[in-house]
Amino acid sequence: MGLIRPHRRYALSIATAAELLQGVHRTDGARAQQRSALVEKLLAALSALPVALLAARAYGRLSAALAVAGASVNSNDLWIGATAIAHGLEVLALDGDFDRIPGIRRASVD
Repeated sequence: MGLIRPHRRYALSIATAAELLQGVHRTDGARAQQRSALVEKLLAALSALPVALLAARAYGRLSAALAVAGASVNSNDLWIGATAIAHGLEVLALDGDFDRIPGIRRASVD
């Protein structure tokens, strides 16, 4: 089972790019160089979706809805979800936080 399907197009949010880069900077030595090369290759291959006002509006709406429901989602995951909703895209993730975001569409990984 692979996550990436060759016939589909993929993009990533700025929050995802930041999380990947943080992982590089939190690693030392040869492993950091390996991780950096992999992340840079990924960033070069995928389009980064802009965080525009439409995504900010979705973030505000989603954040408020979650608060009213007494639920919480990691801030970066909420930005990723808001960006996907703003662009009309599915989220490809194994993270359970996305199950709590109202209106999110998840890509199948099977």
